[in-house]
Amino acid sequence: MNTPIYNTNQIQKRVDDYISQYKEGYFSPLSLMARLSEEVGELAREVNHYHGEKPKKAEEKEKTVEEELGDILFVLSCFANSLDIDMSEAFDIAINKIETRDKDRWTFKG
Repeated sequence: MNTPIYNTNQIQKRVDDYISQYKEGYFSPLSLMARLSEEVGELAREVNHYHGEKPKKAEEKEKTVEEELGDILFVLSCFANSLDIDMSEAFDIAINKIETRDKDRWTFKG
């Protein structure tokens, strides 16, 4: 399977193209926050199943950490689009903050 490679602008556009087909449009920020929390919880459940001590029940559907991360990315894109936030700009702000704040925090390789 050839999986396309998306940049954040393409992700946000694809999500917007999908959501814009429907009259309901984006959920409110509060509903999106709740949805994001649900998806993060589902990711935690999968991580616990695959990397923790809690095995899946026989009747539970097989899902993957990758699938849950994709769900989170979708909801994050909805959140950003609904608030007219460019995810690339948001990431740039975050990584610059982290690189500055934590520049002496970790041990460099080599």
